[in-house]
Amino acid sequence: MAQLGIPSPAFSRPASSSYGFNLPSSSASSSSSAGDDDDDDEPLPFPAALARRDFLAPDFDPAAYLSALHSGPTVRHQTLEDLRTELRDRSSAISAELLELVNSNYTSFLSLGDELKGGEERVEDVRVALLGFKRAILEVQSRVRERRVEVGALNEELRSVKSAVETGRSMLELDERVTALEARLAVDSITKPTNGGTLHEEFDDSESEEDDEDEEEDDSDDDGFVSSSPGKLVGLARDYIYIDRLATSIGRDTPFVKKMEERIMRCRNTILLDLSTALKEARKAGTRGQGRIIRFLAIYRLLDAQAEAVRVLKEK
Repeated sequence: MAQLGIPSPAFSRPASSSYGFNLPSSSASSSSSAGDDDDDDEPLPFPAALARRDFLAPDFDPAAYLSALHSGPTVRHQTLEDLRTELRDRSSAISAELLELVNSNYTSFLSLGDELKGGEERVEDVRVALLGFKRAILEVQSRVRERRVEVGALNEELRSVKSAVETGRSMLELDERVTALEARLAVDSITKPTNGGTLHEEFDDSESEEDDEDEEEDDSDDDGFVSSSPGKLVGLARDYIYIDRLATSIGRDTPFVKKMEERIMRCRNTILLDLSTALKEARKAGTRGQGRIIRFLAIYRLLDAQAEAVRVLKEK
């Protein structure tokens, strides 16, 4: 066929073009279409290697980088498989470079600790500073412990002083109440002669330091009775009970309370004596004195002297 000079189809168009045939417009368009097909058949240009500096950017984003390779001004005519292969090769090359760098500097890396010189003085200064700081902390801790012990001792002393002050106040109150009760009992003990007559009071009851509510009650059955009324005896009994409890709170073993015991017992015995006299008088009054008897028995119970009440009731 070569000897016959038959032209191949691939070269038919250039030959006709070189002969200068005038083709209609439709033929021209078809000729242009054929030219585009020839361009598509041309091999793609081999893409340049990926720039290494692209991967060293501080804001490198793999997804954005791959997207830019397939769009925009830096589009690459390359399939994804070829791109994957190129990236793998680049990774292998970088790993090989890193291994070569490590091997070439391995000896220097191992001897790095031995080559460091000139820092002994700085290290010694730091060590001395740390030791001084440690001693300062220990001194502060020691002073804090001493101050804690001192504060504890002062607090204990303060509690002791407060307790002593409270005890002193209680002692003063005990003495004042015993004195007041003695004064009231002395006033109440001044009565008229037993043969009848009026009661001669040498002291005014308004001078008493305490006015008990029971003493202000209206004793309608007091007419004709010479002994103390139930209301007055209840007030005296309550004063004694308060004194007894106050002495117990101070401490029965304290010297002050021991000295006061005799006066306290004298007050109790005086109250029981007045109560016994009043109870006997109420018994002699018969029916008119039954109400007073019940109230007197309640006073005996208040004083925890039930046995004394039984003894008085048995007497004729």
